[in-house]
Amino acid sequence: QVQLVESGGGLVQAGGSLRLSCAASGRTFSIYAMKWFRQAPGKERESVAIIRWSGGSTHYADFVKGRFTISRDNAKNTVYLQMNSLKPEDTAVYYCAVDSGTGYDYWGQGTQVTVSS
Repeated sequence: QVQLVESGGGLVQAGGSLRLSCAASGRTFSIYAMKWFRQAPGKERESVAIIRWSGGSTHYADFVKGRFTISRDNAKNTVYLQMNSLKPEDTAVYYCAVDSGTGYDYWGQGTQVTVSS
């Protein structure tokens, strides 16, 4: 089992920044990758960014490229999502999830990000 605790969400004006954190505990040796997802009201969940635990390679959804940065601190078993130049359409609940090699089996509780215009 891997437990995930997210933090860092909040209310910010358009153009502002937030940094989300996702701290993992438990069987962290099983982590293959971690991904941030988001889900806005009435919309489907979508992938935002992913980072491989070993090597640190990253991939971003087109709608956040150049604005968001995913990073990790292996020593702290924590992944971050630095979000800059936020837009109202970035408003959503953001979730982190762990891929242990068999899919995204472990999820955080979610953190609300609200961007006002």
